[in-house]
Amino acid sequence: MTYPFSAAVRTLVARRFAAFTRAPAVDAHGLKPAAVAVTLVESDDGSGETAFVLTRRGHDLRTHKGQYALPGGRFAEGESAVAAALRELDEELGLRLGEDDVLGLLDDYPTRSGYLITPVVIWAEQTRPLLPNPEEIAAVHRIPLAAIARADAIDFVTIPESERRLVRIRMNGFLVHAPTAAVVYQFHELLAGRHTRVSDLEQPVFAWR
Repeated sequence: MTYPFSAAVRTLVARRFAAFTRAPAVDAHGLKPAAVAVTLVESDDGSGETAFVLTRRGHDLRTHKGQYALPGGRFAEGESAVAAALRELDEELGLRLGEDDVLGLLDDYPTRSGYLITPVVIWAEQTRPLLPNPEEIAAVHRIPLAAIARADAIDFVTIPESERRLVRIRMNGFLVHAPTAAVVYQFHELLAGRHTRVSDLEQPVFAWR
């Protein structure tokens, strides 16, 4: 299935969220609140398809250096998840959007490294190039939604350190793991009209710190 970057697809996503009941974290004790942005943009491959923005974190960052991630970060004092996601988009990619561009929120996802992530899905109706902050972002990719809808894109494995399933998604020839993969997987399921919970999906050991 294809998803052209159009008003019809934006309406489809909005309708999926209208039928979705978000699951907030049951126990967030000790976890630092953070938000990530699932930012829907036009693909840069000339296809006119809808894509989402994936970044590779800078190699000089203190934590999770070089890992693939959605734009985002910790809440500032008094911020909501939506406000934090919009601010981080501006700071990381120079993309200034507003609350009217927000389509919905996915489930909270607790990470092994001590964060409670709230994913915010945002429609970016703009044609300006993204301007990655070199202090935080090493690379930016636009991943077409059709790429994660392939039968071989998403799989689940086990690791010796945990009884939980670990989710992985193949994107542009590389593997992306949870927490990013968990968020993208839930969005993939929502897009297909399925309400799938992901808080129990595991992360690789290198992401536990």
